[in-house]
Amino acid sequence: MSFKCGIVGLPNVGKSTLFNALTNSSKAQAENFPFCTIDPNIGVVPVPDDRLDQLVKISNSKKKINTTISFVDIAGLVKGASKGEGLGNKFLSHIREVDSIIHMIRCFDSEDIQNVNPNVNPIRDLEIIETEMMLADLESIQKRLDKKNKKNIDKEQLKILEIALDCINNNKNLKILTEQFNNKILNQSALLSIKPKIYVCNVDEKSIQNGNKYTKDFINKFGDKNTLIVSAEIENQINQLENDEKINYMKMIGLKETGLSMLIQKGYNVLELETFFTSGPEETRAWTIQKNCLAPKAAGEIHTDFEKGFIRAETIAYDDFIKNQGWLNSKTNGKMRLEGKDYIVKDGDILNFRFNT
Repeated sequence: MSFKCGIVGLPNVGKSTLFNALTNSSKAQAENFPFCTIDPNIGVVPVPDDRLDQLVKISNSKKKINTTISFVDIAGLVKGASKGEGLGNKFLSHIREVDSIIHMIRCFDSEDIQNVNPNVNPIRDLEIIETEMMLADLESIQKRLDKKNKKNIDKEQLKILEIALDCINNNKNLKILTEQFNNKILNQSALLSIKPKIYVCNVDEKSIQNGNKYTKDFINKFGDKNTLIVSAEIENQINQLENDEKINYMKMIGLKETGLSMLIQKGYNVLELETFFTSGPEETRAWTIQKNCLAPKAAGEIHTDFEKGFIRAETIAYDDFIKNQGWLNSKTNGKMRLEGKDYIVKDGDILNFRFNT
């Protein structure tokens, strides 16, 4: 299971620069004029996980395979996009295809970079984007709840649409949907406004450590739970360096973690994801699953036959696997468990599935 994050925002806020930094590529054109990105760029990035390296050493694995995350650089939206302004509905449709949204917010002054608005105001900019997504949702919901289309919608999705329509029409918070339905069911509704969100405040180098007046105003209103302070330009520079140079440069500017690492951590939290491992002589591999995932469903991430024919899962907690130096000693010392269909997989579990074909 690889999850997909769409990077959205107004034109010229640094989306393509961040995309290039995260994917360590120049695939996304980054130029100083509105609507530079037309077709969405997609980059698939391995998720760093130090635990994989430890498992590879212990199992003496020939291959190491990280789980992945996809970033999608989506064209800049402007006020009126839901009615076709700028590049309009074409790009709103691209947002529907992602699992979570990274809102890129400009939080720096610069006379060298155009701004579609007369001044820098991250709160206003976010509200423009969210309003356009909500208006697009309103139009979509009204069409789907039309008599001709309504009969083709199952009861659960119908309830979601009706609640969403009531919230939008009466200025209620759409978060009430997340209290009643899980992310998987909500994603099936294809509503933009309820997708899990991460806010990235794009700052200049001097604001990396402590932020600035713009980030403080933004965090005061929206909180810091899903908010990151990142300099897209600095991230891009870091990724041009060799490993030792990268470490030294990050120390010099007081940066403890890369933007990629911070985004992945936030992404896993907002999407309620976790990781299990398979490890042996041939390969050690990380797999991404939803939290509270049952063992058969986790097996299905490897192959559908594993889920269909699931018998049980040989299970060792990560810390036990490391302490006992692998499968054999873990089993000998009573740290390997046989878990059945009702077992909820824990983050870091090392699993070996038994199944019938």
